[in-house]
Amino acid sequence: MKRVVITGMGALTPIGNNLNEFWTNMKNGVSGAALITKFDTTKFKTQFACELKNFEPKDHFDVKEIRKYDPFSQYGLVAVAEAVEHGKIDFETLNKDRIGVIWGSGNGGIQTFQDQMKEYCEGDGTPRFTPFFIPRILVDIASGIISIKYGLRGVNFCPVSACATSNTAIIEAFNYIKWGKADMIITGGSEAAINESAIGGFSSAKALSTRNDSPQTASRPFDINRDGFVMGEGAGAIIVEEYEHAIKRGATIYGEIVGGGMAADAYHLTGTHPEGDGAVLGMNEAMREAGITADQIDHINMHATSTPQGDNSELIAAKRVFGNRKSLAVSATKSMTGHLLGAAGAIEGIACAMALLEGAVPPTINTTDIEPEFADMFTFPIGKSIQKEMKYAMSNTFGFGGHIASVVFKKFEG
Repeated sequence: MKRVVITGMGALTPIGNNLNEFWTNMKNGVSGAALITKFDTTKFKTQFACELKNFEPKDHFDVKEIRKYDPFSQYGLVAVAEAVEHGKIDFETLNKDRIGVIWGSGNGGIQTFQDQMKEYCEGDGTPRFTPFFIPRILVDIASGIISIKYGLRGVNFCPVSACATSNTAIIEAFNYIKWGKADMIITGGSEAAINESAIGGFSSAKALSTRNDSPQTASRPFDINRDGFVMGEGAGAIIVEEYEHAIKRGATIYGEIVGGGMAADAYHLTGTHPEGDGAVLGMNEAMREAGITADQIDHINMHATSTPQGDNSELIAAKRVFGNRKSLAVSATKSMTGHLLGAAGAIEGIACAMALLEGAVPPTINTTDIEPEFADMFTFPIGKSIQKEMKYAMSNTFGFGGHIASVVFKKFEG
């Protein structure tokens, strides 16, 4: 089997519009939450989210492109452009038949769908849909657009597994390179779901926090007073490459992916299994493929969205897999970025790679009273990152429908 390394990363997030800004703010425990500016929230139970800051499509695209691409595709293109630059990749010198794109999104063009249907329903009944309506809403279209932009003719598709989507995409990319079916793949995910439809829908499902008086402290994973997640938006891009191919072109290697595990809770439409059955399977499978044991994992970036049931079931699963391990550093970075749904795994995967690269465990913010049963079981950096020498990190993501996807990252050692 081929080795799979990371040779480029790009981030467009609520706490930073590029990789360096994102990682610096994450280490310093900066919250991306604030009152929503995208629409009038007066009648909504939840009135805040983690929006992108100072992002202007016109700074990145011409008018024609803005008309053609839904925001989720725009976000993806911006993150990928940074990853390509970060990786110093010149596609014209490489075999584009062996380079692919596996890009995820949970909701695709939900903004376009909402806007166009609203315009139709509020009009005189005449269908005046833009000719770009269908391409803009397709969940797979960002993957296609990315491949078209760079002329990449290798594998190209979009896996969808709700909030586990990005990790699923990363695992698929890892597999294609590991099996020798590609030399390089652009992977990750993007999401643009801060709008009336998504906020209203998740709110009616009682999934969102309602702390409108204190948005920045609303996301509090593991805390006994948590009341729901905070919506986020943006994109994360990771360039994965076959090791020998990377060495041959003189690439800088930022980390390695060594295992991926996918499973299902097979329990409930939206709720996680109370004993974490699916999560246990996913984490164990990822470590089995990596060829390591539970005691070798140094850090976990948990799914931990700050929902009462979800956080508890993941902590129970972690206890079943890792036991009582004070040396295991556990983070919940959604406390800062919000929950990017289908893009969550991408930016959290980048956080894992950067944590290993710099020996810095990102914090969980806002959490003051950790569930008593687990408070002394692991190390929970609170408020600010801690320094720790690490070799292996794990990223967990779970999605509606019971989807489980865990990825194991390794510090690159040559």
